[in-house]
Amino acid sequence: MKRTRNVKIVATLGPASDNYDMIRTLHERGADVFRLNCSHGTHEELAERHRMIRKVEEDLNSPIGILADLQGPKLRVGAFANGSEELVEGAAFRFDLDPAEGSATRVTLPHPEIFAALAPGATLLVNDGKIRVKVDACGADFADCTVVTGGTISNRKGVNVPDVELPLAALSDKDRADLDFVCELGVDWVALSFVQRPGDVEEARELIKGRAAVLSKIEKPNAVDRFDEILKVSDGIMVARGDLGVELPVQNVPPIQKRLVRKCRTAAKPVIVATQMLESMIESPMPTRAEVSDVATAIYEGADAVMLSAESAAGQYPIEAVTTMNNVATEVEQDPTYTQIIEASRHAARTTVAHGIVAAAREIAETTDIKAICCYTQSGTTALLTARERPRVPILALTPLKETARRLALSWGTNCVITGGLERFKMAVVNAARAAREQGYADKEDQILVTAGVPFNVAGTTNILRVAPCDERLIYATDPE
Repeated sequence: MKRTRNVKIVATLGPASDNYDMIRTLHERGADVFRLNCSHGTHEELAERHRMIRKVEEDLNSPIGILADLQGPKLRVGAFANGSEELVEGAAFRFDLDPAEGSATRVTLPHPEIFAALAPGATLLVNDGKIRVKVDACGADFADCTVVTGGTISNRKGVNVPDVELPLAALSDKDRADLDFVCELGVDWVALSFVQRPGDVEEARELIKGRAAVLSKIEKPNAVDRFDEILKVSDGIMVARGDLGVELPVQNVPPIQKRLVRKCRTAAKPVIVATQMLESMIESPMPTRAEVSDVATAIYEGADAVMLSAESAAGQYPIEAVTTMNNVATEVEQDPTYTQIIEASRHAARTTVAHGIVAAAREIAETTDIKAICCYTQSGTTALLTARERPRVPILALTPLKETARRLALSWGTNCVITGGLERFKMAVVNAARAAREQGYADKEDQILVTAGVPFNVAGTTNILRVAPCDERLIYATDPE
């Protein structure tokens, strides 16, 4: 499905978008990738949503990416005898392993690994940071604290520990079961929550066994500190600003977002900016001006994708939310300032033949009358490198593999077409010309640029660049063999 913008849109499915007609409409209005949130819904519900997405894909002949988002370990307090208590600034409060119901002075925190990692002076955050306490003394089974910011604490509220690296694996038992299920189901991306170190990503990759690409969610300060290492072992990144904004001062999040997006672009790995992008549209058909500016900022930064969470999963206006995000993206990308910003931030290292080929393709396309860059890709690497260049002309990614086309649905500017296998470069040029015309990117009198690797069907061998006419009769005339 031809888009009029390059940034991709990820839409989360849920009760508000849980039928074929809605999913089809969301895709037609702009959703390129659908997110299945493993924190909500049974395996049967996830499987049914997966089935409906694939049916929409088949009916519209349009590759669609599916992202399964794992829940990750959840750190929560226990229950209170009265259901809730009010913590007052300056008061003493204890967290411990005693399973008894909580009171105004203590509550169980059934996570011994937290106590093992704590030290005096550390901070604990409760209920998305609304309550903040400082650790005065701690041991293997307790933490005595002083309330710094008070508020209401109630049953099973979440706890964040921003100051320390917790000895917790990113994958809980539930995550492992969900991971195997969604990989067998056939998702294209798996989003890994609670990433603190590159080893978390490597563990997930071993379990996935190549069945899906691995996307690391950056939601903890430790992940920001070790981002370069995490990026190296990840296939993509999600800047999960919600938890980042809880564990870090909120004013730190925008520069972190900008820095992480730029590093992902340099590495040619897709990056999603997520959380609260159009939050007010859960209940309103119109976003706030600040939300529109927030989406626009992520696009100006060069993010590959922007994401809707509750807006499309549980909100009252899922279609309007996707439509709004699509309209904002289209308008931003038509702004000459957008092009200036994107091109000014282009600083990719060109250390291989493939890097040189895609850089030359962009430069030729932008200085001559080329209508599209058509890249044949087996693993998706050539298309990702081309997208890193952020060319002004469309990118047409041709691949014989459905899995590659679906994964590339997350990558900036890639318009994917599934083709048959090839043995000769001439047929690659012919197929590219046909695809460019059929997809509406060029006419017979136009020219396209084709990149490929010979021998075909070998990942990482991009070594040919050719300017070609979109009329295959001219291709045969100039290359009869």
